[in-house]
Amino acid sequence: MNDQENEKLNNTENNTENDKDGENEYEDVCFACRRPESKAGKMFKLPNQICVCNDCLHKTMDMVSQFDYHGMLNNPHVLNEIHNIEKNNKGLFQNISFVNLADLQGENGIPNKQKIKRKKKDTKIEPVLDIKNIPPPHKIKAQLDDYVVGQSHAKKVVSVAVYNHYKRVATDTMDEIEIEKSNMLMIGPTGCGKTYLVRTLARLLDVPLAVTDATSLTEAGYIGDDIESVVSKLLAAADNDVERAEQGIIFIDEIDKINKKKDTHSRDVSGESVQQGMLKLLEGAEIEVPVGANSKNAMVPLTTINTRNILFICGGAFPGLDEIIKRRLKKQTAIGFNAELKDKYDKIKNIHSQVTSQDLKDFGMVPEFVGRLPVVFTLDTLTEEMLVKILSEPKNAIIKQYQKLLALDEVQLVFDEKAIAAIAKKAMEKDTGARALRAIIEEFMLDIMFEIPKDDNIGRVVITEEYINGTGGPVIEIRNNNSMVMEDFKLAARK
Repeated sequence: MNDQENEKLNNTENNTENDKDGENEYEDVCFACRRPESKAGKMFKLPNQICVCNDCLHKTMDMVSQFDYHGMLNNPHVLNEIHNIEKNNKGLFQNISFVNLADLQGENGIPNKQKIKRKKKDTKIEPVLDIKNIPPPHKIKAQLDDYVVGQSHAKKVVSVAVYNHYKRVATDTMDEIEIEKSNMLMIGPTGCGKTYLVRTLARLLDVPLAVTDATSLTEAGYIGDDIESVVSKLLAAADNDVERAEQGIIFIDEIDKINKKKDTHSRDVSGESVQQGMLKLLEGAEIEVPVGANSKNAMVPLTTINTRNILFICGGAFPGLDEIIKRRLKKQTAIGFNAELKDKYDKIKNIHSQVTSQDLKDFGMVPEFVGRLPVVFTLDTLTEEMLVKILSEPKNAIIKQYQKLLALDEVQLVFDEKAIAAIAKKAMEKDTGARALRAIIEEFMLDIMFEIPKDDNIGRVVITEEYINGTGGPVIEIRNNNSMVMEDFKLAARK
């Protein structure tokens, strides 16, 4: 045996030992369907380091078992042919060639087509909040205050609901009294922070979070995502850990888009049918979901997840709900001394805060669905003062993000207070909530981000109110402490 064969044998032995310890950087791949073990599950080892997954092995055995060997061997023509071959001293498989598994073998004893590197495990980050020792609601709200501006009532409701839910999960049971989970429904205009609030909460708790859109859900059997796909996304977020997924949070956005369609004669496959299908998920049931995929098929293994301890949070803008609320409130108006003016409720900004279950039913939500979301709360419409705080106060505020970007180029970025107020005023005109802030800043920072890396002498940039209003430019300060004002920064950028 030469040196190359010795080295090859040693590498094969090392890989085998690493596989036993679970430290091999490569993961096995099914030789038939090409799925890695992280998707297909346990692999069966064949000679020469070839692997086959459980599904492909069972399919192969089923195909072999369906072949009629008995009928072939009882055929007289086949028996005569075999007798003639043996009589002439010829091999029975003379004209049949077999695949040598050794030819498929690559270097280090691993087939070349099966070399897929394992995903590197993320370094474990200690969560801010521990679900096993869940802090009281006021501490949860204090953590949310560092990231979410305003929405005091919404943060209070979420903190109490999450505290009670994970206390229920930790204790599992309380004598003969079974505590039901408190699924939530949040109502608020676009851009008020519904999704951001849930994402921040899940990040602080370090629990799996699945964010899905209700607009893609359809009744089983129709084109679109099945209702069970929301649980599949949670399982994927938990790295296919069923126990961890059963303690996660599912946020279903745009829940108002599955309202019951009115004045339609066709089958409502994306409205009322989806609400009916979600009832068992919200209440708690054993759901079979595919592992590593969103749809069920023969090649994907299934696992069972109990949704009893999964917290469901639904959110939506519910356009037109304010008119339903006003219509209900205006029924009290009449002629007389105690009569109310008809336009009394037209100037109320946060009319959604007076929503009732009957208003949601009139909107198109079925009573069974509303009953399984006991905690209903609303988010306030963002004011200009709140937008000013959103720009600068949170830990990951938009202004702080751009300051960090320019700090990587050793340039200090400063926003004047009047400039921040001007940005908030422009965002209010767009009427798209906090999403308008980034769009406005992206527009004004484009030329700055393009020109700054050209000149290493620039040390400081000040965004002024005049630059936001289009009547001037930002203040550019050179590193030798000599300041210059660029009245038209865009014109200079073109030159």
